[in-house]
Amino acid sequence: MVLQDISFRIETPAGEDRPRSVCSACGFVDYRNPRIVVGSVVVQGEGSSEQILLCRRAIEPRLGYWTLPAGYMETGEPTDTAAKREAREEAECELSLDGILAVYDLTHLSQVQIIYRARLMGSQFGAGPESLEVALFSWDDIPWDDLAFPSVAWALRHWRPGRGQPLGAPFRNPERG
Repeated sequence: MVLQDISFRIETPAGEDRPRSVCSACGFVDYRNPRIVVGSVVVQGEGSSEQILLCRRAIEPRLGYWTLPAGYMETGEPTDTAAKREAREEAECELSLDGILAVYDLTHLSQVQIIYRARLMGSQFGAGPESLEVALFSWDDIPWDDLAFPSVAWALRHWRPGRGQPLGAPFRNPERG
């Protein structure tokens, strides 16, 4: 097999509305689309005994900081399946999903984050390979200064006012200003 020298140029292909990377030899358009992250605000308990499950990251970016069980979807995987898989991988737990809590557009990272509201099934959880530790926190004990990403804080703050209530339209990115 002989590989040809392939080069790409930036141009706006016919029928498109923005510049794309196009192969100079064959015209192939190299679309670069956002990646989808799926995760969950996972809760155990009721009322004043309610606690939130967080994972301390064992990987970069933000090694050592706390996050929700979340990660990239796999090709051909539904979002609810991805949320449950990520919880198994990162927190060694099983979830019952209530529905979608929030959808965040992180255009600067070319990411869309879909966050579910979920309940911990049973009491078993532990640190998977991408977590240093996993713990349950009451609202007042959440390590706010050590959260890995702004979207973790957004999701927690969006979860709290509606806990125990039916879900409405998903929350979106907070307004800047």
